[in-house]
Amino acid sequence: MSLAPQDAKDIVEGCHGDPFSVLGLHEVAGKLTVRAFVPGAQSIDAVDPKTGRKIAALKPVAGADGLFEGVAARRKKRFAYHLRVSRDGHEWVADDPYRFGPVMGAWDEYLIGEGTHQQLWHVLGAHVMKHEGVQGTHFAVWAPNAARVSIVGDFNTWDGRRHLLRRRGQTGVWETFVPAIGEGDVYKFEVLDGNRHLLPQKADPVGFGAEHPPRTGSVVRDISDPKWQDKGWMSKRGAAQRFDKPISIYEVHLGSWRRVPEEGNRPLSYAEHAEQLVSYAKDMGFTHIELMPISEFPFDGSWGYQPVGLFAPTIRHGTPEEFRAFVEAAHKADIGILLDWVPGHFPEDAHGLAKFDGTALYEHADPKEGFHPDWNTMVFNYRRAEVSNYLIANALYWLQEHHIDGLRVDAVASMLYRDYSRKDGEWIPNKDGGRENLEAIAFLQNMNTTAYGAVEGIMTVAEESTAFPGVSAPTDAGGLGFGFKWNMGWMNDTLSYMAEDPVHRKYHHSKMTFGLHYAFSENFILPLSHDEVVHGKGSMLDKMPGQSADKFANLRAYYGFMWGHPGKKLLFMGCEFAQGLEWNHDSSLDWHLLDIDLHSGMQALVRDLNKLYRDQPALYQRDTKPEGFEWVEENNGDESILVWVRRGVEGTNPVLVVSNFTPVERSKRRIGVPEQGRWVERLNTNSEFYGGDGRGNMGGVHSEHIAASGRAHSIEITLPPLTTLFFELERD
Repeated sequence: MSLAPQDAKDIVEGCHGDPFSVLGLHEVAGKLTVRAFVPGAQSIDAVDPKTGRKIAALKPVAGADGLFEGVAARRKKRFAYHLRVSRDGHEWVADDPYRFGPVMGAWDEYLIGEGTHQQLWHVLGAHVMKHEGVQGTHFAVWAPNAARVSIVGDFNTWDGRRHLLRRRGQTGVWETFVPAIGEGDVYKFEVLDGNRHLLPQKADPVGFGAEHPPRTGSVVRDISDPKWQDKGWMSKRGAAQRFDKPISIYEVHLGSWRRVPEEGNRPLSYAEHAEQLVSYAKDMGFTHIELMPISEFPFDGSWGYQPVGLFAPTIRHGTPEEFRAFVEAAHKADIGILLDWVPGHFPEDAHGLAKFDGTALYEHADPKEGFHPDWNTMVFNYRRAEVSNYLIANALYWLQEHHIDGLRVDAVASMLYRDYSRKDGEWIPNKDGGRENLEAIAFLQNMNTTAYGAVEGIMTVAEESTAFPGVSAPTDAGGLGFGFKWNMGWMNDTLSYMAEDPVHRKYHHSKMTFGLHYAFSENFILPLSHDEVVHGKGSMLDKMPGQSADKFANLRAYYGFMWGHPGKKLLFMGCEFAQGLEWNHDSSLDWHLLDIDLHSGMQALVRDLNKLYRDQPALYQRDTKPEGFEWVEENNGDESILVWVRRGVEGTNPVLVVSNFTPVERSKRRIGVPEQGRWVERLNTNSEFYGGDGRGNMGGVHSEHIAASGRAHSIEITLPPLTTLFFELERD
């Protein structure tokens, strides 16, 4: 035997750290020798792949079950071969994975080591390819502290001794090429930690597919060479996603938007969403659909916010190819797709990232930094270059490979502060003694700079609930570099106001006006998201005071206020038709409510608000500039009336917005206007079409040279109870 006994023992026990130095084709004492390991085999020959003729008869290595070696007769140069294996009267021929050379190049190794590989998914993960003339799949994974890594699946009876990976230098990456493995094959990584202890089998951190939960295996998916047909949208989306364009976002949980009760209440597929959801969003006038996380996740109750497969569109609705078709369908309808993206934390599930190679690899080792007390999850270690690289590459993956138009980054506040949801003594200050997470700040800046620099026309959005400065300011000005920020303060204040009985609202009037003190400090989106209709908070309709008709009137007036207020718009699914019950991720929206006039009227209102928003440049062109907004009546708390003017660029018609948040009609109410002319009533939330009683201003009113609200001209209007009105100026 030419093989050292310890090598033979380690191969058989599956703990050899460098199997390619032992198995496969090697020159030994001047002769080409083939070594193969097939547990349970009784005989093995190396044969010519084309003719099947024997090249070498391999002999069993004594005391090493399944390990064989043999010298090739009359062979002076390296050669391709297959293994002909027999056992218990059965014979089969297979390729030898240990005869193939590495796939990764030196440049990939350098970039991975440096933590700057912007297309990391092109190297790591599972890639269907032809290598050295043979079809199969290349596997690569980062596990720098592992003693051994192998690939397991049905193809090797989940035996971790069979397909060991090759360590690539100092990068911490392990790789191998497995012949005959391809699309649809299930696999996991089997890892021995530095002490050769076997870890739970791991899903691929860069896997493009996964099994249906509760199964946890990764699935080989060939995502190469997509046939995109959305060039028209991609060429114009940059212009459509600017700060001075109308952006109205429909937030959706794909698992519960609509279900099929006739088929076990299953959720819709990506293909069905491509038809039904896209056409619905188009009809409703939304410019974007924002998907709650669709990166693969194990627990339905997390809604996707505890991801395990960051590179895998969840199989709950279909394959990556079918997800791409959904995105393409949206683009053909001129609708952008935003993804909720979760780089802040990940779950402890044994098959996931936690202790991936037996050490705190993706997370911090110290729980004061690496454990999130709110969600019982692990916090990414942004200080580690490879981890930041992994996350930034993931952002680019969705933007480039799936043509996603933007990322809404979840829970940014939890990333920015080391003491977030922690008591004294439960967190570690930064190097300057402060509470800011300097590494997370640098990561977010790097992510935004890289994403905007690498992918034309995209947008990033921060869900950030504190007063951290410059969230949507450029990084070169010290900001985080996001395109937009959710205005959580506006949402909390205004919903608190709307929950008050109208008789008490005059005491809380400032909650509706305070947002204008900072409305132009960031590029804001006004969010009424899923977080406001879950966990006992009730539906949007539930939040409104009064009996049924009053609840609807309040909500209609509030939506009018929102669409007239500076800031882009976001509305969670079901809120557009006043879903009566709190959102339940396990069941469909209550679409049957649209048979009731008040609910269908609310839907019609949101549809018309979106149309008005798109048709009136004054409502969006200067969203981020103070010159686009002017108070007319700001301090009229006694009547709970708010009046303001929205202005677009030079030459556009101004829009006057009037909100009455009491159940009292104000007839012959005089309102000051900035210019004389006819003020056309473009939308009235009290319209009969929306479920109101139809009181209004007969299409519009002419201004008069009568002073009011500090202005020389005014209009006299009927202001119905619990109503928002929109007037556009037609100049004389």
